[in-house]
Amino acid sequence: MRKKLSPKQQQMLEFMRDFYLEHGLPPTVRDIQAACNISSTSVVDYNLHILQREGYIRRIPEVARGIEILEEGSRARPTVRVPVMGYIAAGQPLPVPSEGGWSTEPLSTLDLPRDLVREGRNLYALQVKGQSMIDALIDDGDIVLVEPVHNVPNGAMTVAWLRNEKEATLKRFHAEGNRVRLQPANSQMEPIYARADNVEVQGRVVGVIRLLK
Repeated sequence: MRKKLSPKQQQMLEFMRDFYLEHGLPPTVRDIQAACNISSTSVVDYNLHILQREGYIRRIPEVARGIEILEEGSRARPTVRVPVMGYIAAGQPLPVPSEGGWSTEPLSTLDLPRDLVREGRNLYALQVKGQSMIDALIDDGDIVLVEPVHNVPNGAMTVAWLRNEKEATLKRFHAEGNRVRLQPANSQMEPIYARADNVEVQGRVVGVIRLLK
């Protein structure tokens, strides 16, 4: 039998439920701290630990929004395992593990709530290095979820492979005649221009995860 929650724990649980219904995804620890007027993230973590111990929630380690709300007597909702295939440059392009693309062996995996991954999508993940997409709220160390496609509309956030250089970069894709502009989301950085036949789209970014630090 679950123990009775304190008023603060009940407030946190109700906020997490309301947040999920409104936004379709769980809140971060800082969201909970601000909404529930809690003094520090460590206090939030302490109470989340109690909520997990008593079976009200399940937490996915190292993921900022890795909170699942469980109904009494229910089993944990299923998760989707997404492979982290390597690093992607948000700055100057980085070489990737093999000429043809990403390594077939993931560096690690992420277990994400199924609610965060649309059914039928075959996604992979890359860890960001650099800050060229900072104005799009993607920072160094974040994880981007990528749908493997080879055609994207102008303006899409794209994993672009530069064939001649054997390098990959994360930028917004713009086709401009016989060239491609790979546009950073950082006013301090210049775009990369390349011949259209030198650029291969390897995927479109469909989500971002900020790991807890």
